[in-house]
Amino acid sequence: MGRLLELLRTRAVRTIFVLLALGAAAWAVASQWDDVRDALGAIPGGILAATLALSVVYVFFTMLSWRAVLHDLGSPLTVRASSTVFFVSQVGKYLPGGVWNIVAAAEMGADHQIPRRRSVSVMAVSILVSIVTALALAAGAVALAPGGVTDRYGWVVWALPLVLVMLVPPVLNRLLNLALRLTRRPPLEQPLTARGIAAASGWALISWFLAGLQVWLLATAVGMEPTPATYALAVGGYALAWTVGFLIIVVPAGVGAREAVLGAMLLGQLGAGSVVVVVLLSRVLLTLADLLLGLTGAVLARRRAGVEGADAASGGRAGAPGGRAGASGDRIGEDPSGLA
Repeated sequence: MGRLLELLRTRAVRTIFVLLALGAAAWAVASQWDDVRDALGAIPGGILAATLALSVVYVFFTMLSWRAVLHDLGSPLTVRASSTVFFVSQVGKYLPGGVWNIVAAAEMGADHQIPRRRSVSVMAVSILVSIVTALALAAGAVALAPGGVTDRYGWVVWALPLVLVMLVPPVLNRLLNLALRLTRRPPLEQPLTARGIAAASGWALISWFLAGLQVWLLATAVGMEPTPATYALAVGGYALAWTVGFLIIVVPAGVGAREAVLGAMLLGQLGAGSVVVVVLLSRVLLTLADLLLGLTGAVLARRRAGVEGADAASGGRAGAPGGRAGASGDRIGEDPSGLA
């Protein structure tokens, strides 16, 4: 990990990384464009706009879950500062390797005086929170899904208690410190608390309900019955699909695996052709959301760097120390609980 972090220490390499990651995300959409174009004709424009908006809000709430863990470990950031770190780092998941989003978050977090080992720990914990909350919702969805799905993914029922134990703060803190010790890193400066884990879990649950709503709106637009049961199936089905896609690290962002699982969950409610439309558009809309937010985060980061550079130059000419400290209002220590 240390060697990977070295790759992002220079501005030129950072720029190349962002361009490659954004390009990979754009290619994920462009490579399926013929199918996407056909699928677009099956969904009303208003539904497409609503589901794209839901996709953006879903990614935003995953950032809030990550931010809650970051705050709990001693690095409170404003939402704007958190956005520059999280949204840009997330496009790294479209690059092969499965670690680039973690590497990018660690390196960009260093610009906000966040120790790199803390950034890696925060990303690991936030991913664990996502997995546990996803499995909790998936367990219910498996019971509603067709019999073949229940047989194939029944393991989520017994896996849930095992991973749930890992979120108990004393257990999780010991695991994190053990991992840091094995990698010859200093221990965390402060432990995770139950309040921090609960906050991160709450934001994560909201994000799953939003992602499920996106899938549900697409599915009902092509024929699925709009009932509470089908919404529960969409929420748990997407959560399970995300978890399986995440565990298959050999493909960027779980491409293919996630669609296969979500399609299997919906097959009892829709015909095969409609299932293809839903899973394809869901993926494309979420990729577009990552692209839009990644570009937004990159612009915010560039503006922050420009303001800090101007302030530093001004402070140097005036002989006043601390020119950097007044830059852009994104410093660690500012109102960690606010959403502004």
